[in-house]
Amino acid sequence: MAAQLRIDVFSLFPALVDDFCRESLLGKARVGGLLDLRCHDIREQTTDVHRTVDDAPFGGGPGMVMRAQPIFEAVEAHDPPRPLFLLGPGGRRFDQACAHELAALATAESGGFSLLCGRYEGVDHRVRAHLCDGEISVGDVVLSGGEVAACLVIEAVTRLRDGAMGNVASTITESFGADGLLEEPQFTRPAVFRDWEVPDVLRSGDHARIERWRRAQRLHRTIRDRPDLLGTGPDGLSDVDRRLLEEFPPVPYS
Repeated sequence: MAAQLRIDVFSLFPALVDDFCRESLLGKARVGGLLDLRCHDIREQTTDVHRTVDDAPFGGGPGMVMRAQPIFEAVEAHDPPRPLFLLGPGGRRFDQACAHELAALATAESGGFSLLCGRYEGVDHRVRAHLCDGEISVGDVVLSGGEVAACLVIEAVTRLRDGAMGNVASTITESFGADGLLEEPQFTRPAVFRDWEVPDVLRSGDHARIERWRRAQRLHRTIRDRPDLLGTGPDGLSDVDRRLLEEFPPVPYS
């Protein structure tokens, strides 16, 4: 059995993460012992009757900032696995490569990693500078808090663990395949739906040709939608890939 992956989440709304991660494959991974998810409420470490976790920023300005004290004490009280990542817009961009790196931490000495969900205008900088080991961004978007981002990271990482998915190959032949390209178009029955037909090659039974078609479609889609994933760009394609693009035209998207 694969090593258990422990993920600790620190949040003002831990139930948002905990409830999401009780469903579907994540819920099965938790029940099956592949994922040890622990969600902690930062408010438990406040010292006043109002359970205050934020305050006005020094120097003035709009909004409120999460205070350092309850965050530090929440982390120190639970001694979570390291590294501890703040979820925020200024961090490393989360992608499939990052997901693989985090999944591999299950076999590290710590057995996992931890996530800190910010709120309001952000966290006191001393949290970022002296408590966290790094920062992760899920994209150039503005969210009300880090809980949605935490769910995204947890799902992307957990599904890479052996046994988390029913079909082992599914972790490879998906949105970002092992070749770093976008996934090819997928079809299922019926073969004809509202006059739109499944490509003949997929019904041919010629598995070698089907694999060539799939590679060609991944290339077509990546060139069109995410050429940045190609590294050197379309001009850097191999002669084999160029021949595939000529052999199989792209599936129409409209």
